[in-house]
Amino acid sequence: MKIAVLFGGDSMERDVSVASAAQVVAALRSRGHTVVAVDAHRGLLSGADERLVLSKGIDRAPPAGEPARGLPALVDASDLRDVELVFLALHGGSGEDGTIQSVLDLARVPYTGSGRLGSAIAWDKDIAKRLFVAAGVPTPEWLMAPAAPERIVEAIGLPAIVKPNGQGSTVGLTLVHASEDLEAAIELAGKYDSEVMIERYIPGRELTVGILEDTPLAVGEIVPATGEIFDYVAKYQAGGADEIFPAAIGPELTARAQALALKAHRALKLEEYSRVDFRLDAGGGLWCLEVNTLPGLSSSSLLPRAAEAVGIDFGELCERICIAALAKARRTR
Repeated sequence: MKIAVLFGGDSMERDVSVASAAQVVAALRSRGHTVVAVDAHRGLLSGADERLVLSKGIDRAPPAGEPARGLPALVDASDLRDVELVFLALHGGSGEDGTIQSVLDLARVPYTGSGRLGSAIAWDKDIAKRLFVAAGVPTPEWLMAPAAPERIVEAIGLPAIVKPNGQGSTVGLTLVHASEDLEAAIELAGKYDSEVMIERYIPGRELTVGILEDTPLAVGEIVPATGEIFDYVAKYQAGGADEIFPAAIGPELTARAQALALKAHRALKLEEYSRVDFRLDAGGGLWCLEVNTLPGLSSSSLLPRAAEAVGIDFGELCERICIAALAKARRTR
């Protein structure tokens, strides 16, 4: 099939998107598909431009300053006119919050990943956590700013996680240990989103569960090498974390994590694939943090590792995502 891999976008995760696109383009070509690379700002790339753009790695820190705005490649749909499917290698911002999905729905162009409603719900962490609670998926207690430090300490306690309500890759996130640091953490998070969440910090182990075609993949454990949390450096730099697939947690806990991940995925009305992140506390309790609707597909990403652990190589993973997306498009027409 002819597939356009759409990447770049207007979020702080552009570097991650470029890295995902480089892997996906190569993988789908290796499976015999005709693949074109489309930068959300520059449009369809020539062969030379593709090699130049997709060869860039992920920097140690998120991009500084305001990302570029607007998506001219989608306004002018000529680059997508003769493709059978758009593979969304976008992360964050209007690539993951339902905006791109809405545009492609209006243009009747099939695309990978969840639809506009599920994407928007999952991107809004506050709404997603309300749905977790309604579905019986444990999630750490939270407040939304503005909230006085005294109220935060009383309701949530310290340490606490302060983060933008709509953002990914831990951009703008702070682990706060002292009440006098809350205001600065809220101000930082507010630079990346108009809403800020303050969430109870769960000490323990970091687990993640991929979902593919309504089936949980292997449970993974992430052990950051750079600090207490799985931050931007730990996620994307070599040696930033040990990623263990499958996690050494035993069959009962594995089954429980997979069942909760699938419940969270369904509660948010998600579709072909996602990745669900948990904290495991000292008492064996699992706490759902969030669900990623377009998880990273770079060489260091977690979803491909989860798939590989159950015998699905990267090329097959990408192809199965495409086949499931086309099947969904046929059902909804």
